[in-house]
Amino acid sequence: MNGILDDFKNAFRKPNNGLIQIILINVIVFLVLATLRLTLRWTLGIDMESGLKPEPYYYYDITKNLFLSSRIPTALVKPWTLITYFFSHEGIFHILWNMLFLYWFGKLIEEYLGNRRLINLYLLGGLAAGISYLLIYNLIPNFRPAIGTPLLGASGAVYAVVVGAATLMPNYTFFMLLLGPVRIKYIAAFFIVSSFVDLSNDANPGGNIAHLGGALLGFFFITQLKKGNDIGKPFTSVAEWIKKLFQPKPKLKVTHRGPVRNGQAVATPHAIPNQDEIDAILDKISRSGYDSLTKEEKQKLFRASQKNN
Repeated sequence: MNGILDDFKNAFRKPNNGLIQIILINVIVFLVLATLRLTLRWTLGIDMESGLKPEPYYYYDITKNLFLSSRIPTALVKPWTLITYFFSHEGIFHILWNMLFLYWFGKLIEEYLGNRRLINLYLLGGLAAGISYLLIYNLIPNFRPAIGTPLLGASGAVYAVVVGAATLMPNYTFFMLLLGPVRIKYIAAFFIVSSFVDLSNDANPGGNIAHLGGALLGFFFITQLKKGNDIGKPFTSVAEWIKKLFQPKPKLKVTHRGPVRNGQAVATPHAIPNQDEIDAILDKISRSGYDSLTKEEKQKLFRASQKNN
């Protein structure tokens, strides 16, 4: 048990490990909620499955502060639920599939765009999914009868990552069981179409609304990034500000610079490229494909991915 806890601690302490940290937070919240539910059922004899009895249910009193209510006044009173809902799950398969798809597609985003942009995409996707759910439920009459059903789960945020990866590298191939090689643009298209179709058939369409809201954000995030606009910069700025608050001031130390030629630093063969260089390489990939890169550009991209890992 101590070994597992040590692994968790090391994962959180490791820099540039945002994907695994997001997954671990989801898993920890899931386990805490599952333990709480079982404890209340065993100790208090509460029927967790029935929503008809008038007695108070302590479990639901707690989770209503984590899940996103479809009632706008309630959501405004508890604004934190617009974030906590996409770290909360009920049901083992609910979290299992979300985390698997987050890992598969998140690795692509992390490898090509970096750790910070993956985190920003996940957070923005979850926010867009929650806002879409609130607006559609309250503004379109056909959905108003379902108001009262809370939203939970990372599906909307995961859809943002899936569609973001498919927008960035549409022809990247996954090898799928029974199907063989499948380009990720077709995988993303399948999930979008299925969520859209289920809007008319699902007794609770809130999840599908969230899926589509997250997917739209993922597409918008990457298309804007290709144009040079990083809509996740505010998250990065806030994260850096918080990080600086808890970081001790570094001690003054002497550093040795690399070789200098004509008064300017010369890049060494193993130098880590800066973000501007990576952005330029990614733009070239989006225009002409990976094969259009020079050997030096491929090496820079590889060194950057090693740094992010």
